[in-house]
Amino acid sequence: MRRTLILLTFAIAALAPVRADEVLYQKPPKEVLEVLNAPATPTLSVNPTKTYAALSQTARYPSIAEVAEPMLRLAGMRIDPRTNGLHLAPHSLAIELVKLPEGTKTNLALPPNAQAGPLRWSPDGKQFAFSNTMSTGIELWLGDPVTAKTHKIAGVKLNAVLGDPIDWLPDNKTIVVKTVPAGRAPAPAEPRVPKGPHVQESDGQAGGVATFEDLLQNPHDEELYEYYATAQLVAIDTASGKVTPLGKPGIFEGVDLSTDGKYMLITREHRPFSYLHPAREFPKEVEIWSQSGAMVHKVASVPTPKTASRGGGVQPGPRQFRWMPNEPSSLLWVEALDGGNPREKVPHRDRIVALRAPFTGDPSEIVKTEERFSGMQFGKDFALVEDSARVTRIVRTFKIDPAHPGTEAKLIWSRNSQDRYKDPGRPVSVTGGGGGRGGGGGGGRGGGGGGKLVQSGDTILLEGEGASPTGDHPFLSRFNLNTLQSERIFQSSDDAFEAVDAVLDETGTKFITRRESPTEPPNYYLHNGTKVTALTSFKDPAPQLRHITKQLVTYKRADGVPLSMELYLPPDYKPGTKLPAVMWAYPREYNDADTAGQIQGSTKRFTTITGYSELFFLLEGYAVLANTAMPIVGSDPDTVNNSFVEQVVMDAKAAIDKAVEMGVTDRARVGVGGHSYGAFMTDTLLAHSDLFQAGIAESGAPNRTLTPFGFQSERRTLWEAPDVYLKMSPFMYADKIKAPVLFIHGEADDNSGTFPIQSERMYEAVRGNGGITRLVFLPFEAHGYRGKETIEHVLWEKMTWLDKYVKNAGSSPN
Repeated sequence: MRRTLILLTFAIAALAPVRADEVLYQKPPKEVLEVLNAPATPTLSVNPTKTYAALSQTARYPSIAEVAEPMLRLAGMRIDPRTNGLHLAPHSLAIELVKLPEGTKTNLALPPNAQAGPLRWSPDGKQFAFSNTMSTGIELWLGDPVTAKTHKIAGVKLNAVLGDPIDWLPDNKTIVVKTVPAGRAPAPAEPRVPKGPHVQESDGQAGGVATFEDLLQNPHDEELYEYYATAQLVAIDTASGKVTPLGKPGIFEGVDLSTDGKYMLITREHRPFSYLHPAREFPKEVEIWSQSGAMVHKVASVPTPKTASRGGGVQPGPRQFRWMPNEPSSLLWVEALDGGNPREKVPHRDRIVALRAPFTGDPSEIVKTEERFSGMQFGKDFALVEDSARVTRIVRTFKIDPAHPGTEAKLIWSRNSQDRYKDPGRPVSVTGGGGGRGGGGGGGRGGGGGGKLVQSGDTILLEGEGASPTGDHPFLSRFNLNTLQSERIFQSSDDAFEAVDAVLDETGTKFITRRESPTEPPNYYLHNGTKVTALTSFKDPAPQLRHITKQLVTYKRADGVPLSMELYLPPDYKPGTKLPAVMWAYPREYNDADTAGQIQGSTKRFTTITGYSELFFLLEGYAVLANTAMPIVGSDPDTVNNSFVEQVVMDAKAAIDKAVEMGVTDRARVGVGGHSYGAFMTDTLLAHSDLFQAGIAESGAPNRTLTPFGFQSERRTLWEAPDVYLKMSPFMYADKIKAPVLFIHGEADDNSGTFPIQSERMYEAVRGNGGITRLVFLPFEAHGYRGKETIEHVLWEKMTWLDKYVKNAGSSPN
């Protein structure tokens, strides 16, 4: 840890500098704390047989003491050495089971002081397993939904370093889990005296990589990663509690059961580890094991990538291995036909192949894709295959027959991936025992695993956001794959925001929604034909927020590109009053003005304010220009950033002009802020315009020369486009920043490119050129801030800063 104290440049309350050790965590005003501490709405998941739903109450803000617990930053991960899991892994404090369709509720009997993982249901929905994190390890528990009782499997400590360690076999009684190897020796101690220098060497081949955090740095790091990531696979009979080891211990990145449960797809990492890549890119063996843990077939050896995969590029060789869910034990994967290079001119970029049990022959080709493969989902006797074009952003979905390769693929959809208005929706899939979002309602178009599509005859179900010029109106539809006709089953009304959370049958007649409106808190409803029954009745956790008003505002920038923002006004706002304002935004790239100008979000949602959100400024009398559109438009994604600075300034000016025209603010009292790329935007606006009186930059990256192999959607390297990198580095224009700017950064930032040194050097550059600035480093915090004391202090910092330099800056006459 490079710092253990918050570093401050000067105190806001006094003009005289103070020592860093005089600064303690501060709290925002009482009205802010009351809203900050309001309870969150529980999340809902459904078991595979749709007979039970689970309402999970998650922990919202861990204490700074919890955030500061020991962690090992290894191979792109943060490992808790006490538990052999991930540091600050999400968990539930309480779980309520809801019987479907009756709606009766029972509190699940969790262990004392539970930190429960998600419920992993057996295929028949009659029992479930879950992890429980203790200070000394991660336990395995089983539960019965009928009695709501649970019990621990004795003698089992889970290893959750490389993901969820629990999976059920189709027999409904056996679970396969990753455990800490029995009799493991103590963790390797760090040598007091080094044996020699730490050396890296290249082989002369070009291989630029992204700027990852938390990478391995020396041989001791390698030993630690191998120690904590190594797991023993075991099968557990849930009736008897018998534990049977499967194979030898290894670093199991993936353990996936075949559809019939007879085989396991094993992805196993091994040395040599990389100091330039995270664990997910370490060399690995992909193997098929039997139920007993014996290797049946070696599928592939996957090396560490030699270069970064950006802009539609992929690594050569086999990738994206998964079982076909509509066949008992058939494995498929993808292979690049262009060497992984998106700039190669080839008739087909990828092919999908399959290898069926007993895995003794050669893989057979299922289909080729003209553009880059981007997803595949399976029905009972068909598959939907998706490809996407790098330059045009066109995404196409085809229906194929995987059992009869060579049959003509049928085009189902073709659209610009950024065209939300024409999005037909995501095919709904049957999720596994984890429930996921909706336990059958989550689904999604994409390339991951999961179950088959929800299907009735030739008809599948689609769910989507229902984007429109008036905002999002989520929907559920039936879609006939033969006629390509769609039938709307449900769509959110104009006066509320209601989205499908779980689909309970193949026809879409029964489903659960989560409904909210500006005056109604989120609650879950069971739809059964024409009958709608409330499953929950959660109350308003912060009634004072109902006096806030919000509206969707549309306007155009100087070159005619349509824009929008959500305008929030404080409680009991009096029309005509000019308020201090905060603009909060995040830039995004688009191919054309039409898609750039599309409306996102909905003003019909229930206003909740959490974390260190900019919406807390409403409670202090500010107008908030939230989700302010900041499109960067260009037909060529390779060169769209050439005009980044000019476009982002135009975007910001248009928003301010509109707010001033509406009479809700004046030009002399507008601040700007953002997080991550939004912080970079903030620095850019302060360096290249005089539109704002002050700024707040959270965890940004203002020096693009520190991300030389690309950033965000930028595909070129620093050496290919040096002028663009320099122009897009507000660090190089720090002498032009005259408005006061507050920099906030987590000391343990884990995001690619946003090293803490970015804010440190930017602060030094602004300060050294005579600018008014302040730097706040947050101990133990990552890219997103989590500690309760941290969040309170960040809110205090932001409000104090803008109160001084924006709210009390004086008004302008127009």
